[in-house]
Parts: sequence; structure tokens; C-alpha cells
Amino acid sequence: MSTAMPPLALVPGLPRDGDGPVFAAPWEAQAFAMTLALHEKGLFSWPEWAEALAAQITAAQAAGDPDAGDTYYRHWLAALESLVARKGASSGDELARWRDAWDHAADRTPHGQPIELRDGDFAR
Repeated sequence: MSTAMPPLALVPGLPRDGDGPVFAAPWEAQAFAMTLALHEKGLFSWPEWAEALAAQITAAQAAGDPDAGDTYYRHWLAALESLVARKGASSGDELARWRDAWDHAADRTPHGQPIELRDGDFAR
């Protein structure tokens, strides 16, 4: 599979400026980078990705998301998780387990400090 970045025009609603994508927080850039890496590894085609993201945004709007732009990368991440689970690279349960652990680690981490996962973060 080509390692060239897919055309950004194929990504619905992507926040960008003249230089490319823009991110309000580091996790947004990381979600973007994970998506590109998984695409480059051949997990999904770029049209599959664009379709998954568009479906996620459409569903969110139908559920009342005002589409003000501040939730775009939440939809991006939800679409990525859905596609990863659908392709069998992970399960929805496994993704939820890691998300819960990350939330637990973030809750116990003082502001401004790096978040580090510990074994105890995975206890439910």
C-alpha cells in the first residue's frame, strides 16, 4: 500500500488551514496519525475510512450534535475504533478496556503531568 498521504479532500469536514490539518489538542493529532498508520499498513482503504467517518458524523448529527466543529475529532476517534473493531484488528471490548484505563489514568494524573498507564488502571 502506498505510504503517501491520501488526499485531504477525501476526508469530510477535516479542520485544516493552508498547511494541512489543524489540531486543538495532542490526542487529536495522535488519532489522526494512528488513522494514517493503519491505512498505510493496509487495514483499510482510504475510501473505507472516509465512509466510516462520514457515517459517524451523520449519526452524531442525527443524535443532535450541533456540528460546531469542536466534536470533529471525537467523531474521528469513534469512527476509527469502529473500523478497527469491524476489521478484526481489535474488539470493541478491548478498545473499551483501554479507553477506561486511559480515563482512570487521566483522572489520577495531576494537570500538566504526562499520563502513564499502570496495571491498576485496567481494574474495573
